[in-house]
Amino acid sequence: MTINELLDKITATNVDDSKLYFITRILREGIKKSSKMMEKYLFKVYQVDIDDEMRQYLFDVSKEQLEYVIKKEFEMIDYDVISDDTEHLFTYSMKNKTMSFADVVNNQLNSNPAKVMSIEGIISDVEELWAYCIGFNDTENKDWIYTFRKIQSGKIAVDEKENQKSLAKTIRSLFNTQSQKLELLRGETVNLDKQIDCVYYDETFYVIKKGYFEQIVGLQEEYKKEAKQVVEDMKSTNMIEGLDKIEEEIEANPAIHKKLVRIARTGNYKTISEKDIKQMQKVCKKYGVKINVKNGKLAIEEKEDIDTVLKMLADYYKTGDVSGKPYGTFSGKEIKVSNS
Repeated sequence: MTINELLDKITATNVDDSKLYFITRILREGIKKSSKMMEKYLFKVYQVDIDDEMRQYLFDVSKEQLEYVIKKEFEMIDYDVISDDTEHLFTYSMKNKTMSFADVVNNQLNSNPAKVMSIEGIISDVEELWAYCIGFNDTENKDWIYTFRKIQSGKIAVDEKENQKSLAKTIRSLFNTQSQKLELLRGETVNLDKQIDCVYYDETFYVIKKGYFEQIVGLQEEYKKEAKQVVEDMKSTNMIEGLDKIEEEIEANPAIHKKLVRIARTGNYKTISEKDIKQMQKVCKKYGVKINVKNGKLAIEEKEDIDTVLKMLADYYKTGDVSGKPYGTFSGKEIKVSNS
């Protein structure tokens, strides 16, 4: 489906049928936030009652965002773990996905979620307000289309209890333009941005803000899990020494996760030979890069070695067929070359 068709689909729905949902992220029972285990979070959906003015506002925000993407003529491409979101609209299929967030789009949004009675009632030490979702009901086709936006913790405020002590207290207020006075703002507030991060329809996410989308659905945890598996596969080649250094980096630096996932997509690391390592040495010499090789194997002893090894396994250095210019990038999609 094209972005224009998504916009047409939302525009054709009745604004009165649209719904607002809050999505919370819940720490699994018995698990600490500091735990390094995978899949330590679950997600829960709540429906939020809203008035007509708010419903129209959210309806318009989604349309405006899609109109902006169309105006900018963003290219629609398959989701790539490394590519940035500059002028791209990524598609990410949820078909056959087993991540925790899959339950949100596959089941919870379609099963009359519990309604929010208070913001304070759905946030705690183990549950946090994670994202909001707007559902648009296509009555003609009898299906729904959804938009999502990540909620930052600083956008949420609840009144402190009288006996609750805080080192950093603030007074929430608003300026009443009718009375021209600054007034106390009581109750619970959630600031909803005039943006959306992604659209979901027919088992597919259409991603506008890649980074926030990855946070929402928990892809960062998935990347870490896959990154660890890549290192395990590297061990089985017996051609790389010092992989414990990469394992330490996986725990300390999330940025390495995507690089390892990118390497997993190429599959180059599975069949490393001495011949491949000699070719790597030639490439590194060409670009003035130091590569550590001992006894015919890649050796990782310092942090710089990690960067070089990952670049080699990802085919980081590339040459443009037209310009002949060299480029350095982890991104890129393998294409079939015509022999004709």
